[in-house]
Amino acid sequence: MTDCLTLDAAGLPVTVGVRRSARARRILLRIDRNARRAELVLPPGASVAEGRAFAEKKALWLRNRLALLPDAIPFEPGGTVPVLGRDRLLVHDPEARAGVVLDGGRLIVSGAREFFARRLGDWLKHEARRRIAALAHDKAARIGRTVARVSVRDQQSRWGSCSTTGTLSFSWRLILAPAGVLDYVVAHEVAHLAEPNHSDRFWRLVDTLTDHTEFGRAWLRSHGPRLHAYGAG
Repeated sequence: MTDCLTLDAAGLPVTVGVRRSARARRILLRIDRNARRAELVLPPGASVAEGRAFAEKKALWLRNRLALLPDAIPFEPGGTVPVLGRDRLLVHDPEARAGVVLDGGRLIVSGAREFFARRLGDWLKHEARRRIAALAHDKAARIGRTVARVSVRDQQSRWGSCSTTGTLSFSWRLILAPAGVLDYVVAHEVAHLAEPNHSDRFWRLVDTLTDHTEFGRAWLRSHGPRLHAYGAG
């Protein structure tokens, strides 16, 4: 199968990755903010030619959407990354204690330089899961509900979700946002354990679980896309 297509967008090329999905019901175009490219998703039975024809109609839209993505912020020594909204200087110390250590305003990463980004990314995901799980179980207990499982992934379309079986899923990138934002998103998904909707009753329940509803929503609207730039590329 073709791995990518090159489209013409008003005289400028746009590269689109191609992926076939057994779960897709129709041809889809999406922006992969982490890989920083467009992706064409083909359902079973759809040809690459059909996908190309569909994508060509959206080429200019794709180019404009890609241009709006914030510049990638790689995980590398000397850079910074926010932890709970506070910027931390990234320091590489090959001889430091194994792993990653948060030392005040610094994140010290040990080991070989070529593993720096991966090691830091793993630490951020672990820290996100640790904090989110603790908050989720505590908030669920407050409303007499039980969390079946907490999943932390690199979600792009949602900051969090709640399944009908009680599994809560979150983007690990929430660890980069201010603590109040993370608290709000966890409260939002825990509230769905009791209210699987966005009714007035649901929002009243959210407000009993966090003091940061308005701040969290506003912050994510304004700054959320930038969180996907960290470690991207």
